[in-house]
Amino acid sequence: MKGDASLFAAIDLGSNAFRLMIGQSVKRNQQIVIQEVKTLREPVRLAEGFQGGALNELALDRGWQALARFGKKLRGFEAGRVRAVATSAVREADNAQLFLSSAERHLGFRIDVISGHEEAQLVYAGVAHTIPGTESKRLVVDIGGGSTELILGQGVHPLLTESIAIGSGTFGVRYFQGGGITAQALLEAERVATLQFEKVARRYRVLGWQQTIGSSGTARVLAKVLKANGLNDYGQSGITYGGLLRLSLRLLEVGHVKQLKLAGLPTHRLSALPGGLVVMLAAFKVFGISHMTPSEPGLRFGVLHGLMCKHQSPTVTSQKWVPEIARYRA
Repeated sequence: MKGDASLFAAIDLGSNAFRLMIGQSVKRNQQIVIQEVKTLREPVRLAEGFQGGALNELALDRGWQALARFGKKLRGFEAGRVRAVATSAVREADNAQLFLSSAERHLGFRIDVISGHEEAQLVYAGVAHTIPGTESKRLVVDIGGGSTELILGQGVHPLLTESIAIGSGTFGVRYFQGGGITAQALLEAERVATLQFEKVARRYRVLGWQQTIGSSGTARVLAKVLKANGLNDYGQSGITYGGLLRLSLRLLEVGHVKQLKLAGLPTHRLSALPGGLVVMLAAFKVFGISHMTPSEPGLRFGVLHGLMCKHQSPTVTSQKWVPEIARYRA
């Protein structure tokens, strides 16, 4: 696979985890398909390493070691076929330059620290080409480790984008330190998230939408847990408000994430679950969401799509892109 001229790679330096996705473009049924070849995930937990606005030595080292492993997988790739993007945790770290100078050396490629609005646009590009063929308006909610992106779009075009500095990792550290869960902490975290969403919600309500999509790992894990444990309304798939409330009660009953016995919940997602849950609850409440459909990862597909478009002719780039997602592994 190394040095294969047909391959592209997207690296997402998130606040909870770093991910590498390698893909290629193939033509099927007159459509250009983004086919996933390989996905790797490293649980770096950058958001847990903040001390006084800077990333501590442990977090820095976890990030560098993860990127060194990614770099080995990318040997032989041309620079124009690889894009690495850093999001909330690196954006906000006082010692971001210290991290990046060594991070780029370990990875072997440049790392772009993208703004919240560019992150939102890439997320929507990935979702639009994962769930194509609709001209109805859709609200995309991407709850990451350190920020939440809100995108209202139609077809392949984003109409409104916002990035809010609340996420599953940062809320986990702030309100559920050590994994303990109390009713007071759940209510306070949801209240703060609600206030943040309310600042931007009016512009979204004015335009309206017909479908709501959750594009992050938080949404996919919540949907999986709600379904596996029969917590949704009337056995529905996806995410429902009733299902989120029932999951909240499960958390309160045990009082600590380590005591949770939930089918479908990966061990590496335990610490981020309470924070992600309260942010999702606040989004459902503020935007009046009754049901959300989980999507495959938006950001990495968006980055891959951008890379592939740069290498195609105008005739090809005007065609519809449909990512092939059957081989995706979280």
